[in-house]
Amino acid sequence: MSVIKVKHVFRMGAICALLALAGCGSLLSSAGPSRYAVMSSADEQDYKLIDISAKTIAPYMRSPDAAPSSFVALPTVPEIRLVPGDVLRIMIADSATEGTLFAPLSTGGTVFDNVRVDSKGFISLPYVGRQMVKNLTLEELEIHVRKKLRGITSDVQVQIGLTGDLSGSVLVAGAVKAPGRFSALEGPLTLLDAINRAGGPVLEPHLIKVLVRTGKKSYEFGYQDLLAGKNQVVPPGAEIVVERARKRFVAMGAVGDPGLHDLPSENPSLLEVLGSVKGLSEAKADSAGVFIFRLKEEKKLDTGEIVKEAEVFRLNMKEPAAIFLARQFLVQPEDAIYVTNAAVYEWQKIISPIVQVLLLGRTIDGL
Repeated sequence: MSVIKVKHVFRMGAICALLALAGCGSLLSSAGPSRYAVMSSADEQDYKLIDISAKTIAPYMRSPDAAPSSFVALPTVPEIRLVPGDVLRIMIADSATEGTLFAPLSTGGTVFDNVRVDSKGFISLPYVGRQMVKNLTLEELEIHVRKKLRGITSDVQVQIGLTGDLSGSVLVAGAVKAPGRFSALEGPLTLLDAINRAGGPVLEPHLIKVLVRTGKKSYEFGYQDLLAGKNQVVPPGAEIVVERARKRFVAMGAVGDPGLHDLPSENPSLLEVLGSVKGLSEAKADSAGVFIFRLKEEKKLDTGEIVKEAEVFRLNMKEPAAIFLARQFLVQPEDAIYVTNAAVYEWQKIISPIVQVLLLGRTIDGL
């Protein structure tokens, strides 16, 4: 066989192999199915395909921003009961000026600073002895001390204040800049007070959820809701855990920045989400193949069973009205945004290796 025939066989064999590869689309690299595969497989794959248009978008539109609330969480002074670890300042005074156990009130009385409630809930005072104070209010403790000193001193005066309030303090932990325990001695704390004392959240407000534990129950707020007027007074001794809310989406296919991303706002539109991933790739994207994959969960009223339904939304962004539709369409947490490759880009993936082989063939011819 001549050298020319060998070159010809080599060239034709390479081209045939690449054409065969082109005919088998599953062997070509791709981030997902083609536009035609998604649209033609809805019945087979058991998902509901919805073309986004002016006629179909109504149930999936962003809700209008809520009007600002006028509500203000005005703290009321809660009833604080002593717990182990609290620190007290106790002043005891006598009305007499001479021959008394305690200094007269006119001189400031006798002051016992840093009286700590021990691990079992007791304190010790001269002439009063060791007393159980756990779960008492400050007023109840004052009455108790006066009773104990009755007959020992005349017209005794007792004043008790908290200088270290473990019972009234609030713990703030999680995604804040300066977690810690914060005193409520200066006044009761609201959720926003406590979180601000901890330096504020480290994430944007719409990405934050706030879990409150009181020892008897727990409840949860969105930080954005607290800012919108749902601020609450924190019960004494509560724990506040600031966490990242799972408000994310996945961008796939021919977009500028594919991957897992946080939603850009509390009420994000499709246009806003596409902007946050640098839009469609001009070189690769099929703008008629912008898809949103969503798994919707619904609870049956009769049985209480959770039913999952797959929905796939498609927007043809070749149409001018699509920009307005994208501004109205609400993207939900855990949605997957997928933009298919354009047919010309897929064809380029096939043609480029063939051109390379032809160039290789010319090189061989020139040997």
